[in-house]
Amino acid sequence: MIHLPNDDNTCGWYQALPDAPAKAQLQGEEHADYVVLGAGFAGLAMARRLAVLSPESRILLIDAQRIGQGASGRNSGFVIDLPHKFALEHPDPAHKQKLLSLNRSAIAQLSRLVKQHDIDCQWSAVGKYQGAVGARGEAYLDHFEHLMTDLGEPFEHVGGAELAKVLGTNYYSRAIYTPGGYLMQPAALVRGLGESLPENVTIFENSPIRSLRKAGGNWVLQGDHGVVKTPELLLGTSIFTREFDYLKNRLLPVMTFASWTRPLADAEMQRYGGQLNWGLTPADHAGTTLRMTADRRILIRNTYKHVPKYGASISDAMRQQIQDDHRQVFLARYPALTEVPFTHTWGGVYAISRNFTNFFGQLDDGVYASACDNGVGAAWGTISGTLLADYVMGASSTALTDIRQVTGMPSLNPPEPLLGLGVRSRIQLAKWQSRSEL
Repeated sequence: MIHLPNDDNTCGWYQALPDAPAKAQLQGEEHADYVVLGAGFAGLAMARRLAVLSPESRILLIDAQRIGQGASGRNSGFVIDLPHKFALEHPDPAHKQKLLSLNRSAIAQLSRLVKQHDIDCQWSAVGKYQGAVGARGEAYLDHFEHLMTDLGEPFEHVGGAELAKVLGTNYYSRAIYTPGGYLMQPAALVRGLGESLPENVTIFENSPIRSLRKAGGNWVLQGDHGVVKTPELLLGTSIFTREFDYLKNRLLPVMTFASWTRPLADAEMQRYGGQLNWGLTPADHAGTTLRMTADRRILIRNTYKHVPKYGASISDAMRQQIQDDHRQVFLARYPALTEVPFTHTWGGVYAISRNFTNFFGQLDDGVYASACDNGVGAAWGTISGTLLADYVMGASSTALTDIRQVTGMPSLNPPEPLLGLGVRSRIQLAKWQSRSEL
């Protein structure tokens, strides 16, 4: 039994988009030169690159949901150039420089596509803030400053008073601003990337694959109403890669949650008093991510859950409790906006590994994957998907060499029930330790 995403229908980013006609569903028997499974950032990049490198080939891109409904459309809208948190701790400076170069290549690629195809997704080069609330957060900021100095990357100190003019709240003591990150509307970007694929890519939405087997030199993907046969299969399925018996017991499914407001009215904007279109991540990684969107919505993101059954692990009651917690976080920062309601609360599942290692490469004869983004899916998914297509097609480049050097095998997890107990305990400990930064 393959467990499917089972995402809720309350993602604010997706619900804010205008309705769009659904793509075809998988029906009958299909044959393709290449099949890409999963239409998130990684899968979209795989399909696009395959189509460019082999324009005469037939390429199928299959997703269990609508494009933009899954994890890639559910993040907080950051495209981060810097190595992410734990990767910044890597002892080898060359390793970090390779990650930085790969992420920036992804940003450049996405920038070109947004401009070329006029994708309306609030794409903006505004950098990001990393903010501290109190002493614990400031200690993390001090450490981040040392890491940035060692990396040779530019940054700016932002004091509490100056920061309040941007954020519209004096809740934070100070921040470090880094200029290389971008902000966007993730569901709009993912949908736009899907709508602008080359003509030799055929998309099937709402087409879950229930089984995978090898027969007669082809991989056979069985859906609800159809079957696909292909010699080459690329998995852009992240955590769901384990549902096909690959990287099993190596990936951890974690869901993080966000809530946002309706767009602020003019009078509310005056009381808010800050700027539009900025993003702040917490200095303490278990703290709160905060955003003001270009269309006047305030977004709160925190809370992590271990979700062995993905969306089916989350109940309506649990989601309501998360929204209540987010509400307290919101009011602590914006007490003058008590009448502004949350309109959506949603979760998105992603894969992490115990050794914080991304997988990239071949899993089986004719099966390839980029999996386990460890929470930085937009940039990493884009560049790893692009380079995986290069790898499959036998291309070569410095970037391909780099990504093979900075990836590896995610470490094995302990068996259940020890795994679940350990992950839940670690999440609870991090929440308690970071309570002053929430």
